[in-house]
Amino acid sequence: MKPAHWRPLALRDIDEAAAGYGEQGGLALEGAFTNALESALKTLMQHPGVGSSRHAVLLRLQDLRSWPPTGFPYLIFYIECDADIVIWRVLQMQRDIPAWISDDA
Repeated sequence: MKPAHWRPLALRDIDEAAAGYGEQGGLALEGAFTNALESALKTLMQHPGVGSSRHAVLLRLQDLRSWPPTGFPYLIFYIECDADIVIWRVLQMQRDIPAWISDDA
């Protein structure tokens, strides 16, 4: 299993999304979002190649992959390295993802 390392923008993305769910549905919805992220992260740590490389082609960022947390309209963007995986962003599927990732690349 590879450990995960979070870029600061990814941590900010999670904080903002969790706070939004907390405002919408209280602690239960915020907790469900957090649990879905943790479950998705476990999958990525055990099977890093499982994510889609669709955005890597669009953005010309070799090795960029994405994986959705179950039940929420988000994608976890990450790159698998030799020793770990680096979580780049956690973005809503409805956003202009190429623009958000390009600004960060």
